[in-house]
Amino acid sequence: MRLAVLGGGGFRVPLVYGALLRDTAKPRVEEVVLYDVSPERLEAISHVLRGMAAGHDDPPAVRVTTDLDDALTGAGFVFSAIRVGGLAGRTADERVALELGLVGQETTGPGGIAYGLRTVPVAVRVAERVAARAPSAWVINFTNPAGMITEAMRSVLGDRVIGICDSPIGLIRRAAGALGLDPARVSPDYVGLNHLGWLRGLVHDGRDVLPSLLADDAALHQVEEARLLGADWVRVLGALPNEYLYYYYFARQAVAAGAGTTRGEALLEQQGRFYAAVRERPGHALDAWRRARKERDESYMAEAREATDAGERSAEDLEAGGYEGIALALMAAIARGEPATMILNVRNGAAVPGLPDDAVVEIPCAVDGSGVRPLAARPLPGRFLGLMQQVKEVEQTAIEAALTGSSRLAVAAFALHPLVDSVPTAHRLLDGYRARIPELAAVFPN
Repeated sequence: MRLAVLGGGGFRVPLVYGALLRDTAKPRVEEVVLYDVSPERLEAISHVLRGMAAGHDDPPAVRVTTDLDDALTGAGFVFSAIRVGGLAGRTADERVALELGLVGQETTGPGGIAYGLRTVPVAVRVAERVAARAPSAWVINFTNPAGMITEAMRSVLGDRVIGICDSPIGLIRRAAGALGLDPARVSPDYVGLNHLGWLRGLVHDGRDVLPSLLADDAALHQVEEARLLGADWVRVLGALPNEYLYYYYFARQAVAAGAGTTRGEALLEQQGRFYAAVRERPGHALDAWRRARKERDESYMAEAREATDAGERSAEDLEAGGYEGIALALMAAIARGEPATMILNVRNGAAVPGLPDDAVVEIPCAVDGSGVRPLAARPLPGRFLGLMQQVKEVEQTAIEAALTGSSRLAVAAFALHPLVDSVPTAHRLLDGYRARIPELAAVFPN
């Protein structure tokens, strides 16, 4: 089985390869084709993967290419993890918003819209090439903003594209662990959009144990999301929010915390050091990557944790892994017919009442060899549904803007977002992003 990884020179690709090395069941991935627009980044990551494969009897073969059609031909699965505009684009996503007094975050608020506006056209072209060169392949989308990009790619690939994120499973793992339960033996009632969802229930042995967690000060303090947003607030909500809801519920604090170096700026500097170190000493690429990964993981949402006294990330969280495990489990369920229930980004249909049928939502799904089936969710209260409806309208407006090149619709996408406070500000956002991100200016030249 061949796996094509788009964005194959990306820093997180070794996480995927490490998961493949641990997978011994059959059929398994025997060849990984890394595609990227940067030969230098591909070379660096290849050195890391060679270090990881050393000592393994039958590691998946690795091939690199800068030709998209070459990468896709013959692939059974395609992982899409592209970053249009690179980390320089991410720094602009965050900084333009912050300079206007708004939340500056990669996927949430204005930064997420800007990221989506320049990425949607590229992602749709990728989907068209998948349809032409690997029509039977399953596409697993990691590219952010994951819900918006998955929805755009669905216009070409339909149900054969599935979006994934590790935030929900991390939340469930932490909630179960705080109660001393095995995360594999709980059933979550989780519903939302990507980076905007809530854990409303957690069933163990036929009983919802989430109320017990919310009532227990000591147990609740073990859950990072509760420390981040405050025990009193999660009790008001009656649910544990995804960590990215911090940017909605504590927007002013998020803006203040972003006054220093942004996450994008920190990663740009850190990854620059990593790739430079590999160029200088390719034989030590794996050690350099492990050091950089540890630094990256420990600094995740550091500004928010510092602003709220949420404390450091736990060692268990850092070691538990993330999206690479979800991707491998999803592949195994489809390719080997191993039934699983997973939280995925998929077409809503009738699963979440109050949202359009064609909207991509993030909910539990049943997965097996026949594909993915979303599971129906309980009706949402207005405090959750209203926010989801508004943000989904923004996402769908942004998709239309990106595919038509309409600056008018791009401004509308910004203006409709709950984290943008006025229409004139929306105009300034689009102008600011066009001035700093060439890839976005190419989509909206006027």
